[in-house]
Amino acid sequence: MPFTRLGWLSVKNGDRQVGSTRLFAGSFRISLSDITISAAPVEASGSALAWPPLEPLAVARQLRPLLPAEAFKTDPARLGLIPINLAILALGWQIASQLDRLPLAALLLWLPFAVVMGNSVFVLGLLAHDLMHGSLPRQRPLRRLVGLVAFSVSWMTPTLWQAVHNREHHGHTNGLVDTDRSYLESQPSSWGKRLFRWIAPSSEVHPLILALGMTSAWPLHHFRTTCSVLLFNTANTLFTPAAFQVSKVERKAIALELMVVVALHAGLISWIGLRPVPLLLGYFLPLWVGYAISMVYIYTNHMLSPLTEDNDPLVSSLSLLVPAWIDLLHFNFSHHSEHHVFPGLNTNYYPKVRELLLAHHPSLFQLMGMGQAWRLMLSTPRFYRDAVTLVSSDGTVTMPVPCLTAEKNLQQPEVAV
Repeated sequence: MPFTRLGWLSVKNGDRQVGSTRLFAGSFRISLSDITISAAPVEASGSALAWPPLEPLAVARQLRPLLPAEAFKTDPARLGLIPINLAILALGWQIASQLDRLPLAALLLWLPFAVVMGNSVFVLGLLAHDLMHGSLPRQRPLRRLVGLVAFSVSWMTPTLWQAVHNREHHGHTNGLVDTDRSYLESQPSSWGKRLFRWIAPSSEVHPLILALGMTSAWPLHHFRTTCSVLLFNTANTLFTPAAFQVSKVERKAIALELMVVVALHAGLISWIGLRPVPLLLGYFLPLWVGYAISMVYIYTNHMLSPLTEDNDPLVSSLSLLVPAWIDLLHFNFSHHSEHHVFPGLNTNYYPKVRELLLAHHPSLFQLMGMGQAWRLMLSTPRFYRDAVTLVSSDGTVTMPVPCLTAEKNLQQPEVAV
């Protein structure tokens, strides 16, 4: 279905400079000093338009008085969902320990419950994510303890998450120093970049490899960032999209938390049993389902957006239209630009933030259906040549970064909300 591009950052084709940022990683240098933005909408590269960037906190300052005070209060009651989802997993793991003694028909009945368990894995990650942003109780010791319990199921540690997500990603969203951005064409080859090329959704990925990658991208991200800080912790690490460092205190906490997570999973595997059927269907399958659900969202969050050093949440992020029951089940996780405007907001109020963004910034707010976002993901290259150009791994195919207007996407008939 056709769509309207709301704008592109233009390279050497405008009259106002975004800024100059240079990242050094060994002999590798990248710069955004040549990237400029037109101060007024002008045609550039066909149907591409340029827009002025918003100051990072300008949108939040504008919209905060329009939201009720309750939206900024913590929601301790939501902590009760953690033991509920842990109980679902515990029940599943207990059943899984007996799977190799059941007839084939019973194994087929197990598969839907494995999906339910996978959703619980994802929901626990969401709850830990919200907890670390402070939308649940803000007491630091409680946050770390409960975050460790909720994150441990998916092999994440709360201190690493605080550093890589809250500080680096939210502080530099889809910028050169964002550890979660896509790799640049100019970055040297590394095992991290090669894995990304093989498994990330793009016009190059093989469908079978993509399916396998959906179940492994989440733990590979954790492995890559954990190796980066525990083994090196320098600004010269080349296998991550952007190198980052943590303090000595954080590094020690990450190591200790990782040992706890390893011990918990070792105990879990011992409980389920090292037999092939229970291990595959009872341990790995629910985790793979949970990882795949998370990547369905995460891949669309920023990879269709331009690189930017302004940390503008409306330029660097994308929100999705999904059925209302999915938003209810996943705490409005589809509201991603809204989350970047107010990271610590009670998630029940993100639909209100969406209404305000559509009212006050209809030409900048990026919103589209899940299906359309994934069609774009699978029809575009995945490496950045510059801030507004995507390029294939061999450098032969280039395409502009797609950005869609909210008005156009709200007309998508594929989504029932």
